[in-house]
Amino acid sequence: MLEVRDLCVSYGAIKALKGISFDVDKGEVISLIGSNGAGKTTTLHSVSNLIHKVSGTIKFEGEDITNLSPDKIVRRGLIQVPEGRRVFANMSVRENLEMGAYTRNDKDGIRSDMEWCFELFPRLKERINQLSGTLSGGEQQMLAMARALMSRPVLLLMDEPSMGLAPILVDEIFNIIKKISSSGTTILLVEQNAYKALSIANRAYILETGLFTKNGPASELINDNAVKSAYLGG
Repeated sequence: MLEVRDLCVSYGAIKALKGISFDVDKGEVISLIGSNGAGKTTTLHSVSNLIHKVSGTIKFEGEDITNLSPDKIVRRGLIQVPEGRRVFANMSVRENLEMGAYTRNDKDGIRSDMEWCFELFPRLKERINQLSGTLSGGEQQMLAMARALMSRPVLLLMDEPSMGLAPILVDEIFNIIKKISSSGTTILLVEQNAYKALSIANRAYILETGLFTKNGPASELINDNAVKSAYLGG
């Protein structure tokens, strides 16, 4: 579904990505794991063409989208849940969800998908008319995820969904990610909580200072001594 080849990105003299290549197959949950500054968010922004790439190619469902504008990438079903939630603070929960569906005109489908979002995130239904900026951090993360789902993503890019959340909310968010995956949505997950990310992923890539140092089935990496030592506290 997604093919990234020899991707290089620089910020001035700093080489953020140094020729990484990876694939995401339909129906998978793929995790990118690494410490702060490893290049995880840069990878997602490159896929969505939100930043300039020095070199490399990106194909989505067989189409070269390397230089496609971000809005056209969204219309092809490649949707990102950004780091830091970035909800529209002065708009209500309902209005944020409607913004997620701005590329669509199927009113019945939009209504149905909004109800599905409320099944996944019951608290959002309770706060449907509340300004998003007044929600808790966990509720804003739920809204950011629901807003992305309103676009009917083929591939969902998720950037640090557990950041800043209490442990009980982290568990809830990851349970919902599993439900989204079970519904048929392919997921590329960037996450610092390596244990949680590996526990739900099919495969994972370990990113260190712009290069992949390991990759493979998540069930193997979670038991890898080097990965345990560096990322799992073991």
